[in-house]
Amino acid sequence: MRKFKRLTKIAKKLRSPTGCPWDRAQKLEDMPEKLREEIEEVIQAIEKNDSENLQEEIGDILFVLILTAQIAEEEGKLTMKDVLKGIEEKIISRHTWVFGKDKVKTPEEALAQWKKNKEVEKAKKAAAAESAANADNQV
Repeated sequence: MRKFKRLTKIAKKLRSPTGCPWDRAQKLEDMPEKLREEIEEVIQAIEKNDSENLQEEIGDILFVLILTAQIAEEEGKLTMKDVLKGIEEKIISRHTWVFGKDKVKTPEEALAQWKKNKEVEKAKKAAAAESAANADNQV
């Protein structure tokens, strides 16, 4: 976790007034192309069975994701803390056979349960959003 925090500090430094002009110039709308490029490089490393390059490319994509989160945080859209909390909650809630009481034995059963859990979550979110909209309309 220390290494991850260090990377987030590096991204913040690169975006600071004393950081890198290129990194400071990046906007959120610039990041999809950078992410596509890095994902393609990870895919190529996997397909070539090039584990040395794979390590580097996974690092690159991780840093581009951290930089993307930093830019989004600067724009007031999210915080890294919220991103990490959200993914932690999502992974735990979707893996009910690991962190809950459901039982699965095969990869296919696991995927089916994941999809079921996802649908349940989406239905709950939709119901909460509808309830909130109804409450706003009553005010």
